[in-house]
Amino acid sequence: QVQLVESGGGVVQAGGSLRLSCAASGRTFSSFDMGWFRQGPGKEREFVATINWSSGNTYYADSVKGRFTISRDNAKNTVYLQMNSLKSEDTAVYFCAARMIPRQYGYWGQGTQVTVSS
Repeated sequence: QVQLVESGGGVVQAGGSLRLSCAASGRTFSSFDMGWFRQGPGKEREFVATINWSSGNTYYADSVKGRFTISRDNAKNTVYLQMNSLKSEDTAVYFCAARMIPRQYGYWGQGTQVTVSS
């Protein structure tokens, strides 16, 4: 029903910035959230940020608040994650996800690798 494709990952030095993009297609519902999750090697997947598609309301994990910004461009059907002041602990595979409110996140992209070097 919903297809998500992430891009923009790469290698960046600590303190640098990176912007991730997630292109969405096949939307069939008007009320939904888009979110970013991440998973480091050998770690559990964790929540990063979410945005309501229609209202633009956002919510962030404490670990990234003040450094990351989630946004969307409705015309381009794309959600972004602007990551500033990157730290080595931000190194992970970042996944874009979608949920039909108030259900669980059930649609996932393939992930994009973000590596922060010291």
